[in-house]
Amino acid sequence: MTDNERFKITSNDYADLIIDTDQPIPIDIPYSINRINNQYATIFIPVSNMTYNSVYKFSYEAIPKCYGLLSSGKMEMQKSTALSMLQANNLHGEGVLIGMIDTGIDYTNPLFIDENNSSRIVSIWDQTIETGNYPSNLFYGTEYRREQINNALLSEDPHSVVPSVDEIGHGTMLAGIAGGYDPNNPDFTGVATSAEFAVVKLKPAKAYLKEFFCIPESAVCYQENDIMMAITYLLQVSINLKRPMVICLGLGTSQGAHMGLCILCDYLTDVNEAIGYSVVVGAGNEGNSDHHFFGIVDPQVGYQIVELNVAPGEHGFSMELWGDSPSIFGADIIAPDGTFVARIPATILKQDTLRLEYGETVIFVDNEVRVPRIGDSFLLLRFCNPQQGVWQLRVFEEGFLNMNYHIWLPIEKFTSGETYFLLSNPYTTLSAPANVEWVFAVTAYNPVDLTIYPNSSRGFTKVSLVKPNAAAPGQNIYAPSVDGTFVNASGTGIAAAYATGTVAQLLEWGIVRGNHLTMNGIDVNRLLIRGAIRDPNLTYPNEIWGYGILDLDGALETAVLAAPVERY
Repeated sequence: MTDNERFKITSNDYADLIIDTDQPIPIDIPYSINRINNQYATIFIPVSNMTYNSVYKFSYEAIPKCYGLLSSGKMEMQKSTALSMLQANNLHGEGVLIGMIDTGIDYTNPLFIDENNSSRIVSIWDQTIETGNYPSNLFYGTEYRREQINNALLSEDPHSVVPSVDEIGHGTMLAGIAGGYDPNNPDFTGVATSAEFAVVKLKPAKAYLKEFFCIPESAVCYQENDIMMAITYLLQVSINLKRPMVICLGLGTSQGAHMGLCILCDYLTDVNEAIGYSVVVGAGNEGNSDHHFFGIVDPQVGYQIVELNVAPGEHGFSMELWGDSPSIFGADIIAPDGTFVARIPATILKQDTLRLEYGETVIFVDNEVRVPRIGDSFLLLRFCNPQQGVWQLRVFEEGFLNMNYHIWLPIEKFTSGETYFLLSNPYTTLSAPANVEWVFAVTAYNPVDLTIYPNSSRGFTKVSLVKPNAAAPGQNIYAPSVDGTFVNASGTGIAAAYATGTVAQLLEWGIVRGNHLTMNGIDVNRLLIRGAIRDPNLTYPNEIWGYGILDLDGALETAVLAAPVERY
């Protein structure tokens, strides 16, 4: 990438593709490339080449997946829980960096300013502001370091100096929960109150990509490759400052095979295995969305009928069917009035994208079994301007080998609440990347009555990995928002933020205080799992609760018990 080419990164006239540089996509059109790390890169092609059959041309894996926010807040303060009620130890995350990848941060909020009136934010990379002052080798956005942020705080108009703003408030909310602290506000205290922050404000997904996956224009949506670049930036900051870091991802997607196998998944795995790093993600809020169908084709019948209610005025949606290997699956599509629209064949050969029309409804269908890293039978259906009513899929399998399959609709923030499966299944609904094996995936519970947050996604993964790992406070939590206000917040993103602060405390104990100098994300995961509080009336691991309720004291006790015996 050069300065002359970098405009393509943010231009809606160019489409993005993610490539593994060991297995580049064979394309015969001009492109520019921006490296994410030594293994992955984004290439930019003229958006005119992003046609309806781009999955066929470039592969499903190459097209960036779309991520949404995993929490929401309301201005209703009754029945909310103050985090200060839940903290009782002498670890505060000192010497640890919290890496936030989200909607940005309100750096003027006193929660992120220390007792010396200096910002606790070491840097902000705002991917949405183009000044030419981008981070080293990343080629877009603007980096603001602590000195600039402090100068802004001294100004009568801080945003004239550092114009980065969190318009949505989600990033500010999660950062405040993870480690916000203001001695003048006795009503709110975050978890790791001495940790410092490195923040990435993600740029919104490009219009063509949202259109490709039939996501409404108004939806808050981010691209997989921008999240990967954010991780690269946070690693740069951590290395330069020689600090351990916990990365918080309060974002998720229902795209993919729910097996923990994707390009972003692999990158997070690599980060999590490195000494001094840990990754925390929200489990998702899909448990009550009716957006997952689990099916078993009866060989005596030969097919199974799946019914999908489409809401009036639904903009569109994508839908993914993933069959269990080695079987291959196909489906008949039947319109709400009973009209047979088309048969999608079960085949092992990659075929060009089908374009189907029924009235004003257009359906694009991709069918293949050679998705990189996975190998399972895969059908991608993209419904544009779908007719309202109950559509049917008549799913069949060729070979009578393994008759199980799953179908996922997008996360609930990307569709109408009235588009859903009539016979849905609440399990195996974890949002990516919560399916990644050693990434710490957190579900949410209500700390007042110790009940699970009703919307929390449930495990396990499609290949029966135990996810989520644990539950953290995430329902009706008193949390900071924009303009110094506070909201009553819920969601697994909130739980991920709480767990992020807890991991910062654990990294302080292990790395900063020298008790476990080789601690990485896998160690963090194991310690928090072992130390979790478990209900004797439940069986663990549990598809809803994981291994139990997050408990730092229990993890530290486990760590001490697991310490090597001193020999004489």
